[in-house]
Amino acid sequence: MSRIGKLPVVVPDGVEVTIDGLDVTVKGPKGELSASMPIGVEISKDDDGSVVVARLGDERDQRSRHGLVRSLIFNMVEGVTNGYEKRLELVGVGYRALQKGSDIELQVGFSHPVVIQAPDGITLQAPQQSEVIVTGIDKVLVGQVAANIRGVRPPEPYKGKGIKYAGERIRRKAGKAAGR
Repeated sequence: MSRIGKLPVVVPDGVEVTIDGLDVTVKGPKGELSASMPIGVEISKDDDGSVVVARLGDERDQRSRHGLVRSLIFNMVEGVTNGYEKRLELVGVGYRALQKGSDIELQVGFSHPVVIQAPDGITLQAPQQSEVIVTGIDKVLVGQVAANIRGVRPPEPYKGKGIKYAGERIRRKAGKAAGR
């Protein structure tokens, strides 16, 4: 049995979880998230208010979705309670991020600035010229927006210039002068 799937999802005070079959809605202080879960599992509330995920059978696809559904519900509860944040760093001479209202304008070595627009539910901030912060309540959406920003100019392995996640280590390569 899935070790992660067996764990109940503890629902903190101020968070309300509504279960309608496989549709789960979570309301909290930061907002509301809803998702439709895959078939093969049963979602229920326990007596103490926690959410429990159980398999309907022991088939391979049901076993594989057990921990997934529990993790998705946990991420929704965590998102409406605390929210998620990804930090990106701009490395390179002349590379900078500027706040333009709710959007971010990146100057990363192209002949033109690149404007990143914040989708609904996401907040983009540039507290410094070399830093971008992506925040929101949906973990998947925060990660996707951060990946899209990183994809504008991924870090290159020779000088390390580009947009990288905070704390990310770039594997450096020796240049062609190292072979001599």
